[in-house]
Amino acid sequence: MRGRIRIHREPTPPEVRRLVRASLQWFRRNARDLPWRRTHDPYAIWVSEIMLQQTQVKTVIPYWERWMRDLPTLESLARARWPKVLKLWEGLGYYTRARNLHEAAKFIVGQRGGRFPTAFDEVLALPGVGCYTAGAICSIAYNQPKPVLDGNVTRVFTRLFGIRRDPKNRMTRELLWSLADRLVRAAAKEPARGRRNCADLNQALMELGAVACTPRHPRCPDCPFKRHCAAFRDSHQDSATPQEKRAQPIPKHVVAFVVERNGRFLVRQRPAKVVNGQLWEFPNTEIGVGSDTRQNAMRELLGWRGQKVELFLRLKHSITRYRITLDVFRLDAGQRSLHLGSGSRWCSPTQLQWLAFSSAHRRIVDRLQNAAKLRPAAA
Repeated sequence: MRGRIRIHREPTPPEVRRLVRASLQWFRRNARDLPWRRTHDPYAIWVSEIMLQQTQVKTVIPYWERWMRDLPTLESLARARWPKVLKLWEGLGYYTRARNLHEAAKFIVGQRGGRFPTAFDEVLALPGVGCYTAGAICSIAYNQPKPVLDGNVTRVFTRLFGIRRDPKNRMTRELLWSLADRLVRAAAKEPARGRRNCADLNQALMELGAVACTPRHPRCPDCPFKRHCAAFRDSHQDSATPQEKRAQPIPKHVVAFVVERNGRFLVRQRPAKVVNGQLWEFPNTEIGVGSDTRQNAMRELLGWRGQKVELFLRLKHSITRYRITLDVFRLDAGQRSLHLGSGSRWCSPTQLQWLAFSSAHRRIVDRLQNAAKLRPAAA
């Protein structure tokens, strides 16, 4: 029948219970010791879940630990000035997440007396929180039987239940959410014995996708589901679930200028309502891929004419589907008159360290710092 989901078969209630018990047993023996797993504080778990959106665990750990040292409570986040919040988030990307955390903390403190919401719908209403994040917070912090479905859980389920359709398809997503709901509700009915079954079940499913049921070369011998898994039985575990084709990466070429005057460097703050809003950066602009129009860029950005400049640094980085080559040139402004533009500031190397930069421009700051350390002392 057209539109029908291709699934090996729906699990029976006894099979669901077996899957739940296998998950819980595996997780309690194999769970990674992640810092946010040592607490049930909904604030700490909320921060971790927002940071983990589209970001790997190993990247998040030092950011979360630094955040919790500097802003250990909802009240401290609500009182914090935005530049401090932005600096703590510097380099983590997707900066709207930090803005949403800050705004939500001010709302909770101002309108809810500082009490983090416990109801799923109220958690879901917080800015930056979707169904997955709300389910993760409610299950992990409060042990509520709320399902989670991220990329890791999706991969586990499509292999386990033999689902051979694009998981982005609406009907497929509904099926996957239904399966997640069945498992976490079954976990809630298991004897607890002082354990937190709903929290552990959801974390087990996410953990399995992260460390065992990986996209490539899954570690099937280590998986508690191997006796039940349709993909393992049919030797399809190395086959990717059919998905929409990814868009081809788009190359971009950007030039930036490190302009120095009397030991200070020219930087500019991005407008609030653009990508990377309110982060600092060196003057820069996009040019044609493969072109060499830095003289025109210097004239348009700075009002600088005529002087040849040498390449200081070349960086390559990615933002979403863009593959960016960033050529950085260093200039000594002397007493030259420049077009500074709005939001510009001359900063000492020490002052640069206190500002929040995007990842690529933070690498420029770091290179400047290293160059200064290597410079021979004056005789």
